[in-house]
Amino acid sequence: MPELPEVETTRRGIAPHVTKRRVLKVIVRQPNLRWPVTPSLVDELPGHVIDKVDRRGKYLLLKTRIGTLLAHLGMSGSLRVLNTNKSPSKHDHLDIIFEGDRLLRYSDPRRFGCILWEPNPIESHPLLQSLGPEPLGDGFDGEYLYHNSRKRVASVKTFIMDARVVVGIGNIYANEALFMAGINPKRAAGKVSRLRYRALADRIKEVLNKSIKVGGTTLRDFTNSSGNPGYFKQSLQVYGRGGMACQKCQRPLSQIRLGQRNTVYCPHCQK
Repeated sequence: MPELPEVETTRRGIAPHVTKRRVLKVIVRQPNLRWPVTPSLVDELPGHVIDKVDRRGKYLLLKTRIGTLLAHLGMSGSLRVLNTNKSPSKHDHLDIIFEGDRLLRYSDPRRFGCILWEPNPIESHPLLQSLGPEPLGDGFDGEYLYHNSRKRVASVKTFIMDARVVVGIGNIYANEALFMAGINPKRAAGKVSRLRYRALADRIKEVLNKSIKVGGTTLRDFTNSSGNPGYFKQSLQVYGRGGMACQKCQRPLSQIRLGQRNTVYCPHCQK
């Protein structure tokens, strides 16, 4: 599933090609995604200019004067910028056609993503209104994590993956950041000290920024707006390496299920 770095990579990839461009037409080939494509999108978006491409958590926001297109890539979705003469394939469900013979194409083999149109202020949308702060923003740091974790008995990994606490820290990057900070993912969130949360917040920012720099992580389906994979997979220290040697101490890495997700950690290096 595309996580924050992959979504941010997509945002940065499409923004130069669609910002300040006028939409000529919207073509919906398959409206039945995770939620149905908003029917009014086809009539309301054409004729308007994309003023800005933003991201909130794992949601992409294409903003216009009259409303916002909200997109989520789901498990296998992608947005690609193409020439209008590029014929669609089986899983190409929606095209936004712009002036200048360019289009933005949404593809999604599993159809777990969404394309929604919101004419009201996007901040009040039900999918966004309860989200926590951005992990790369000024509102997120170790003090924030420490304050919000008190008396919580859930594991620290489950805690930092809760989008109501902080958005966009998916399974890959939670595993990596906890390893880098030396924190056992099973430890109760309320039992982690202020000092260790400061280290964890720094490592979360570090691992997300590093992944964004190399275009995200491609494990199976993700490609960026140009159709290229992300290269952070080569930098993974624990995720997907259960049973292999820890890169710090050379002891075997443990793999367990935690919060319904595969979790890999080093029992020796992470306390």
